[in-house]
Amino acid sequence: MIFGHANLYPFVRLRYFDDASVNMQENRLQRDILTQLLSLVAKMGITSEQLFKRSQQNGMSVSGDSFYGIDALILLETAAELTDDPYLGLRLGQEIRIDSYGTLGFALMSCANLRESIELLLRYGKAFFRPYWTSQYYDGGLLLWHNLTIGTPAQQQLVAELSFSQLTTIGNSLYRRQLDGAELQLTFSKPASMAVYQSVFGLEIIFEAERNQLFLPQHLLDTPVKTANIADHIVFHQQCEGILQSLTSGDKITTEVRRLLLQSAGDFLNISQVAERLNMSERTLRRRLKTESVSFRTLFEEVRYLMATEYLSKTDLTVADIAHLLSYSETVNFRRAFIGWSGMTPSEYRQQQAERVKV
Repeated sequence: MIFGHANLYPFVRLRYFDDASVNMQENRLQRDILTQLLSLVAKMGITSEQLFKRSQQNGMSVSGDSFYGIDALILLETAAELTDDPYLGLRLGQEIRIDSYGTLGFALMSCANLRESIELLLRYGKAFFRPYWTSQYYDGGLLLWHNLTIGTPAQQQLVAELSFSQLTTIGNSLYRRQLDGAELQLTFSKPASMAVYQSVFGLEIIFEAERNQLFLPQHLLDTPVKTANIADHIVFHQQCEGILQSLTSGDKITTEVRRLLLQSAGDFLNISQVAERLNMSERTLRRRLKTESVSFRTLFEEVRYLMATEYLSKTDLTVADIAHLLSYSETVNFRRAFIGWSGMTPSEYRQQQAERVKV
């Protein structure tokens, strides 16, 4: 009953990112967390104006919905103080849904099992959130811990409660059964009442531990995801890879075009539609791609080839089905294109990949 894919993450950071890596996915998450926080305090009679005013008095340096680092922690702590609710972090975590994570959330939803979810989270989470999660195989299972280092102990507790609550809430919607044997370890003292904790987590909890972490026994790592879908997973996995690569790439337009093509896989956008999504003319798009030494046609075929190799090596889809997914009107056209890309037919490529796996 714990986490599911996208879930694995915490993500409390209403805005814990450096400017250079802020992206649409993050902004969506930040906005959703803030919206839910304001909604929760409003239900307890606290207005957003009261919350922001008191937060500024407590040291928050900005106002409105744009704040960074320690400011986010101050806002959370102030909200807990004004509402006199020691469990606000737990409640807030239950309000954040997987769609707040955008592409990463969809990728996690399509994972086959818990192990795959964690691996994907740890690789691509850095493109969406600061890497506050670390993992280690231990005693036949896996430890996943939350390593936030800024803020006071009280603020860190709120963040840990929010993060693990999110994990559990999203996990409950993704897995077919409770994760029997999982154990949550927290650094702070046991609360006066355990009722809220038990309703949120439903598993063994150890307090005053060395660090905030979740232990998953070996047998749980193969727990299937309800929404697993290998074909979708390939698409979303590649979108995450593109976003991760874009953090260090200087070819911004190339990255954006590739991202839009990946997102539209199955019903690919043409150059006019891509230009419109990027708020520029087709002519301008062609010119800017040229300055990055690439053409739209090259990127389009690159994405098609990438998706083709993924489908052939990781699914049992027929060549005809793959051709359809890649928007080919005739299977023979796909075969011809694939031979041009790789020097072999789709069937020969699939056989080659299967033999490599056996080795």
